[in-house]
Amino acid sequence: MNNLQKTQNLCRELELDAILLEDKVNRHYVTGLRTSSGLALITPDAAFFTTDSRYIEIAEKTLKDFTVEMRTQERKGIAIVKDWLGELKRVGFEDTLRTVKSHEKWQKDLPDIEWVSVSEGISKLRAVKEDWEIKRLTAAQRVTEKVFLEIQGVIKVGMTERQVAAELIYRLLKHGADKTSFDPIVVSGPNSSLPHGEPGDRIIRDGDFVTMDFGCSINGYCSDMTRTVAMGHATDEMRAVYAVVLQSQLAGIAAARAGVKGKDIHNAAEKVIEDAGYGKYFGHGFGHGVGMEVHEDYNAAPSEERVLEAGMVISAEPGIYLPDKFGVRIEDVIVLTENGSENLMAIDKELIIL
Repeated sequence: MNNLQKTQNLCRELELDAILLEDKVNRHYVTGLRTSSGLALITPDAAFFTTDSRYIEIAEKTLKDFTVEMRTQERKGIAIVKDWLGELKRVGFEDTLRTVKSHEKWQKDLPDIEWVSVSEGISKLRAVKEDWEIKRLTAAQRVTEKVFLEIQGVIKVGMTERQVAAELIYRLLKHGADKTSFDPIVVSGPNSSLPHGEPGDRIIRDGDFVTMDFGCSINGYCSDMTRTVAMGHATDEMRAVYAVVLQSQLAGIAAARAGVKGKDIHNAAEKVIEDAGYGKYFGHGFGHGVGMEVHEDYNAAPSEERVLEAGMVISAEPGIYLPDKFGVRIEDVIVLTENGSENLMAIDKELIIL
């Protein structure tokens, strides 16, 4: 089933006349076309798309299942949607996207419409992946793994974090990525205790841990990977912390399956870190949803009460961060199944010393 058909089924399930998509990722999800501007209107039996002159030619050529119309200064998007709706009244919208001001404008211009939130429904559609989506995610992971193997021969004592980040970006694009899925994190030595630290001009030294968190997007789907490597040598403490993080990740992956709450996956991983005495140094969730965006809904975090389903894709990334000393994070991406999970990562996780 394609994403347009899934969205049309959502219309039927929620007893909606139509769903209006304004978010650029949701539009990409349902149309397969990435544009910075546009509106998609989906009814149970039809589909409409409007965009501006920058994208109209490619939209007309590629969106065969859609009625396509160009938006102009004289004929704006709201006017086009109004004509598409006709007598339709009950319309789903992305309430987590619209500002109050934007919603007031839609209400003013379309006063007879009953607006119904579909944000949760769209998030769930995107969270449960079809086999073809898993293949795209896997392709992005393979490029990311290739770059990680290459970077091991590039990163050297004396380089800066910023230089390593530049190498990651260059190599991701060189090997087929459409773009990075986020700005790479490269942090070394004491900076590696910053989970989302930005690469800077710190020079990598012998005995440092270097954490690299990076990924790419291919055909609209993202990869995400984190590895922590040691430069030259690793102390006993560094080895011990690394081992705890790895065991934590394996425990979380072992607990991951369809039918469990996201928080239960997190708790299984967190227990390993707590039992080792490092509980206060693990402050984030075990994992987040991954798909067309690198951070998506449905996750494995301590606050996630929802039951996860087969086909959902999450990261598996526990960490320990010792302030002013070092940090360790290891991240894979897994697909939940009825009996467990499938790891999309096909690369070793034992401590690497360069």
